[in-house]
Amino acid sequence: MFRRHRPQSARINGTKFEVRAGETLLQSALRHNINLPNQCRVGACGACKCRLVEGRITALTDFDYVLSEAELEAGYILACQSTPRTAVVLNHDGMTGDATTRGQILHQTRLTHDITALTVALSTPLSYRPGQYALLELDRLPGVKRAYSFAAPATPDGTVTFFVRQVPTGRFSGAVNQQTLTGQALTLTGPYGEFWLRPADAPLLMVAGGSGLAPILAMLEQAAVQGCNRPTTVLFGARCQQDLYCQSQLADIQRRWQGHFHYQAVLSEEPADSSWAGARGLVTDQLAQHALNGCHAYLCGPPAMVDAAKIHLEQRSVLPQHIHTDPFISLPADPDPA
Repeated sequence: MFRRHRPQSARINGTKFEVRAGETLLQSALRHNINLPNQCRVGACGACKCRLVEGRITALTDFDYVLSEAELEAGYILACQSTPRTAVVLNHDGMTGDATTRGQILHQTRLTHDITALTVALSTPLSYRPGQYALLELDRLPGVKRAYSFAAPATPDGTVTFFVRQVPTGRFSGAVNQQTLTGQALTLTGPYGEFWLRPADAPLLMVAGGSGLAPILAMLEQAAVQGCNRPTTVLFGARCQQDLYCQSQLADIQRRWQGHFHYQAVLSEEPADSSWAGARGLVTDQLAQHALNGCHAYLCGPPAMVDAAKIHLEQRSVLPQHIHTDPFISLPADPDPA
């Protein structure tokens, strides 16, 4: 017989909160206004990864899909897929140093038919690693918080940029893509996430799809400024030519790169009779054409793309600890997904 879940106490990074019967640790933390990093809320992104210091939990899904063997052995769990069986003590590395900052929207720049660059002037400059993300909340949409990756390195004047893709029925993404928000105020909380460029000499592989180009651009831009000379391959997947953006910025990064730099755009739905002379098909189909053994990979975009690329790289003997992923996931069960 299964025991009915009972309310339990939890503590994360020293903050105590109560978990209702049947409630996940993430749901409870957010209900108590604890800024536990999260993105997908369905156990696919790993943003809410915590180490279980004390207590026992019930796992709603298998963690080994997202967490490495070493992380599982160290006691890491996914808060969005865990309900406590006893009182628990948790630690989340990404919660240290996050801050809440006010900002004002400076510009909205249309990149494609469904992606808009949102430029924000923060009241206080924010330190973050390119590749990380923040939670944004527009004053005109109180309670609607959405996670977006920084699309550029940190600046001394506190200006930050995000790429916001329109999601059907999405309140936040709809406002950014369909309304004029210049001068509007928002709240930013962060930074969060472990998707950032690790120092090494190994060749780099960057694979992006759609708005997943944002953190990749941020990492590449900072690396170029720092004089990076690692051999680098960048693959960007889009549907058709109209969905390509930031091409001049990528070309500029390529010119400034101190080592070999190969960039390729791949179109999956470009009309057969168009003028496009570049690669066609899925962006992951191009991986077989590159020497990837020993590379360090950074994958960001739709989950299907990230999963396919990860499988291919593991088959090519790329070590799991050298494959860094950030799947961009909408929330299908959320009536207000984005």
